[in-house]
Amino acid sequence: MTNITENSNIKESRFIHRINELRNCISSHDPFILAAKTGTTYSDNKNGQGEFLFQLWENKVKLSYPDFIAQDTATNGLLPSIDQALILYYFTTADGLSETGDWISFSELLDGRFYNQAFQGYTGKKLSVEFKNNKQAFISAAQKLSGEVFSLGDASFKFKVLPRVSLLIVFWLGDEDFPSSVQILFDSRANHYLPTDAYAIIGSTITRRLLAAYCCNH
Repeated sequence: MTNITENSNIKESRFIHRINELRNCISSHDPFILAAKTGTTYSDNKNGQGEFLFQLWENKVKLSYPDFIAQDTATNGLLPSIDQALILYYFTTADGLSETGDWISFSELLDGRFYNQAFQGYTGKKLSVEFKNNKQAFISAAQKLSGEVFSLGDASFKFKVLPRVSLLIVFWLGDEDFPSSVQILFDSRANHYLPTDAYAIIGSTITRRLLAAYCCNH
């Protein structure tokens, strides 16, 4: 038990260290240029400090400058470390290019094919096992999370994760020969805004949220 706790503390320490590295990486960057690249809104208080405003999923967030600490605008509470990291990766990676509207699989992301089997296991396959042929349950869960209806497959929804990061989740109904399947897709310029590891986290997050929305109705 002690070893498990120690390992957990070591991992958390490394994670916090990485978050601080990301903050240091962008602390000297021009905030107005960062806002243009990330598609966020920046307000300056004229004292060398300010804040970026944007949405993470459907929640409004403010990110302080120059210390880059993210808070929920409704509660002023600090976001969890995993969300802090996701936002910081976004701000360090974003280059300002617009999304194309062309969708690619996780395997087509940079180095994604090496982790694709694992990714599908805890996202698409997990969802297809839970929803089976219940298309309406999938639709209801996606709508509960404010997904935008999209015309692909038998049912699909687009989710805006960050201002220039979207994902598409597609449901295909099965038949007597093939089971239903679910796949998460990303914009073809996805790696202009986040590293592939971050998309693995995003895929896991939307899977968990969809299943939670589905379970709430049962």
